[in-house]
Amino acid sequence: MKKENKVLKFLGNNSVPIMFVIICAFCIPVSGFSIPYLLNEIFTRMGRNVFLIMALLIPIMAGMGLNFGMTLGAMAAEIALILVADWQIWGIPGLILAMIVSIPFSIALGTLCGKILNRAKGREMITSYIISFFINGVYQLVVLYMMGPIIPIKHTSIKLPRGYGIRNTVSLLSMRQALDNLLAVRIGGVKIPVLTFLIIALLCLFIVWFRKTKLGQDMRAVGQDMEVARAAGIDVDRTRILSIVISTVLAGFGMVIYLQNMGNIATYSSHSQIGMFAIAALLVGGASVDRASIGNVFLGVILFHTMFIVAPEAGAKITGDSMIGEYFRVFVSYAVITVALVMYETKKRKAKSAVGQQLEAEQREEESK
Repeated sequence: MKKENKVLKFLGNNSVPIMFVIICAFCIPVSGFSIPYLLNEIFTRMGRNVFLIMALLIPIMAGMGLNFGMTLGAMAAEIALILVADWQIWGIPGLILAMIVSIPFSIALGTLCGKILNRAKGREMITSYIISFFINGVYQLVVLYMMGPIIPIKHTSIKLPRGYGIRNTVSLLSMRQALDNLLAVRIGGVKIPVLTFLIIALLCLFIVWFRKTKLGQDMRAVGQDMEVARAAGIDVDRTRILSIVISTVLAGFGMVIYLQNMGNIATYSSHSQIGMFAIAALLVGGASVDRASIGNVFLGVILFHTMFIVAPEAGAKITGDSMIGEYFRVFVSYAVITVALVMYETKKRKAKSAVGQQLEAEQREEESK
């Protein structure tokens, strides 16, 4: 019976990754893609997306749930890259400068987001989601009307024909995959972006180290119980703001890595789905609203993006229409987030109910005495 309970518990806790393993196992042979092609795509997408998803871990540690506000860091990175493209600084120097320029924007936006979330304790996820829409409006105002008349933009290749505002697409061709190609290794036709993975490894080490620091311990304490943390002398509001600021800065760096891999900026839409897909990938890796690890990030990227690669082709082979696969993967990404949130809320209510029943039992015992 104990073994059966352990198996059922394991299946319950890992139902989403198991479901994706089954989907990928079915779609890979149907799609007809070769193993080298799949590995090449997976390594490329890992280099492109892992840093972004890592930015979600620290707010989860601080008990703030899934940070949909990471989109703010993505917008800060896009503004930085537009400025760097106008200054015509390319390659690795351009990437480093874009990361540096994004930091003040990310800190300002992260601080604003953190202060608002402190006024919406218990509703951080939906609040951060709405904040990302609000800041998106501000971002559109900046790039559509302020860049040119107020923020000087020299090059006409970036500006709209009317003389101000930024074009729908800004080319980053001169820095495309500058990071990925610098120490790239090819094994059996599979390109491995070694430098990108080294940077990701450094971030992993930073997160492991950060958890052991005083601030990291404070964040974990706040995540477990805010009232107990406050009683222990921890400045809860400041700690929560710092977790969002760090997440936003890391999301900005991750977006620079993402866009250098793509080779262009879709000025008005690049950031719009970043938060959604990063969160979906993390949840696919077995993370939850209140628990996530580095392992969840890597497993999630592999499973989620394998499904992204093979689903359209598998859909085309089965139904004759590749759009079926496209609809399926978009549907699944939203469905995973919905299921994870429902499971988290159900688990939280069960825990509260169990605590309530225990208190009632203790009161009855005292009354009977």
